Amino acid sequence: MYVPFDTLPTHSRIWIYQSNRKLTDIEVAEIEVSTKDFVENWSAHGQSLEASFKIEYNRFIIIAVNQDMQTATGCSIDASVQFIQNLEQKYGVDLLDKMNVTFKLGEHIAHKTLIEFKKMAKEKAVSANTVVFNNLVNTIEEWKDFWEVPASDSWHNRIF
Repeated sequence: MYVPFDTLPTHSRIWIYQSNRKLTDIEVAEIEVSTKDFVENWSAHGQSLEASFKIEYNRFIIIAVNQDMQTATGCSIDASVQFIQNLEQKYGVDLLDKMNVTFKLGEHIAHKTLIEFKKMAKEKAVSANTVVFNNLVNTIEEWKDFWEVPASDSWHNRIF
């Protein structure tokens, strides 16, 4: 069951999928329709999940579930991953590779492999103060507080 994102409790579980490229406005509009349809029909053990999504910066798909109502289970999580894989194929993007880093360079959002990001750190092109997107956050509350943070405040810190 789809609900507006802002109505979910802050302790709702989230999954963040980052695209390896900026999605066009047309792609975002199509993905919003597909994702709303997926979320509307998403269930666990036959029980509808109270869920929502956001697309941020034309690059991140954030799916959220209110686990107070019904917990997302292995099969329902597998269904969401299959949905994301279908988006990858349709739009020719990579959404599941966790070994990529997305970060801000001024107003620009950059996307690099972890190896490239480490090289940039070594060359001082990025620093511990560089704002990164910490896609390992697990709840809406963590997303609000710890998603866009200096690298020194996330798992990226180990690179510096």
